[in-house]
Amino acid sequence: MAVKLRLTRRGKKKQPFYRIVAADSRGARDGKYIEKIGHYNPLTQPADIVIDEEKAFYWLNNGAIPTDTVKSLFSQAGIMIKWGLMKQGVDENRVEEELKKWEVLQIERRKKQEASQREAEEEQSRQQTENVPKSEAEPVTEEVSPEIESEKIMSESAELESSDQQNTDDDGSTDEKIESASEPDKE
Repeated sequence: MAVKLRLTRRGKKKQPFYRIVAADSRGARDGKYIEKIGHYNPLTQPADIVIDEEKAFYWLNNGAIPTDTVKSLFSQAGIMIKWGLMKQGVDENRVEEELKKWEVLQIERRKKQEASQREAEEEQSRQQTENVPKSEAEPVTEEVSPEIESEKIMSESAELESSDQQNTDDDGSTDEKIESASEPDKE
């Protein structure tokens, strides 16, 4: 029987929660498993990874093959480094020293990532404020008092009436003159 260290999905829809288990490679993803090794919650920030090292080392020493995702989780927890050193036959003191160095490097790496992420966010927000045209940046709404608005409407309607009364032809004469000229005299 080929044993794999893999994830089984738990949790609700759109809220995944995974168990890290040792299971027969021929079984279903969420089917029976031999032993629970830990769990992984990707929804928390940073992701919650809890692994029982003794169980993980037991299964790795007995030939269990971790899937790519589990291998990545083990690497994040430092288990793969520790297991690799133990496999090489390095003594416990040296393993502990190497793990401390690795932990310091991980902390520095996280700080650098957070700093670069903050810089990128600041740069993006700076570019957004610079690239936004003034008309879009601050919408200007003119507040017009009802008195001014009614005066505006009255003047516009007066202009329309006067333009209707004085439609001019090409020769410059008005429509009123043409109408009076076209009517015959009633005498």
